[in-house]
Amino acid sequence: MSGAGPADIRALESEAARARLAVVRMVRAGGSGHLGGALSALDIVTALYFRILDVSPDRVDDPRRDRFLLSAGHKAMAQYAVLARRGFIPEELLDTYGGLGSALAGHPDMHKIPGVEANTGALGHGLAIACGMALGLRRLGRGKVFAVLGDGELPEGSNWEGASIAAHHGLDNLTAIVDANDLQISGRTSDIMRMEPIADKFAAFGWAVQTIDGNDMGQVVSVLEAVPLNPGRPTAIVARTTKAKGLRALEDTAASHYWKPTAEELDAAEGELRETVDALQTIRGGA
Repeated sequence: MSGAGPADIRALESEAARARLAVVRMVRAGGSGHLGGALSALDIVTALYFRILDVSPDRVDDPRRDRFLLSAGHKAMAQYAVLARRGFIPEELLDTYGGLGSALAGHPDMHKIPGVEANTGALGHGLAIACGMALGLRRLGRGKVFAVLGDGELPEGSNWEGASIAAHHGLDNLTAIVDANDLQISGRTSDIMRMEPIADKFAAFGWAVQTIDGNDMGQVVSVLEAVPLNPGRPTAIVARTTKAKGLRALEDTAASHYWKPTAEELDAAEGELRETVDALQTIRGGA
């Protein structure tokens, strides 16, 4: 699929807005959760599942399917929300988030959730796993792998081992997307362990690199549809995002990383996101 038009972008924006509302729904169910990163990554995850990935709920075991790995596994609510919207899991399962015995824990479990390709959240492991999957799919002759990393996990050395492997083997069926919101649980990533310039580091390892606004759906879709950016080389997308995107009071705050809201804060967040959903639906209906 290629050449997304304005109506396609609006439809994806609407899906992302509904997914953001689903994330807050899960926080209400569990009482808390890693909200900030889930919301910053949601435009990327939505575009992947609704436009880019060759996956479907009835083909979860197809060996030639595309793979998505959420290396930053604590952002799992973003993936859960989109899996529910795409029909991989029932939407009512979201109301069990964080509960005893629920399939929806704080990090994704491939043994419990259809569409989850690996247990992630031990930060720094996702890219190396993605390299193995990309090598395997290349032997099959088809299939792409997309991995979402957080900028806060980049100091883990295993990321750069994976970057070396991918470049050495010319894994142009592999795309790493860095959700670069410049915040982690203890503050600014630029203060705690500065990894900039991220794009230059991946380029130095031999990757093709592009930097985008990761909360601009048009830019997200455009670059994802263009991969591989350079045949014979893996692709790295540095997606500049806003922590807790969509909730004005929490945007760009470390406090949103793990959010334990009051009932009033939850009501306000849901109200704000419902207004966004309704506004986007009105725009789509008038198109």
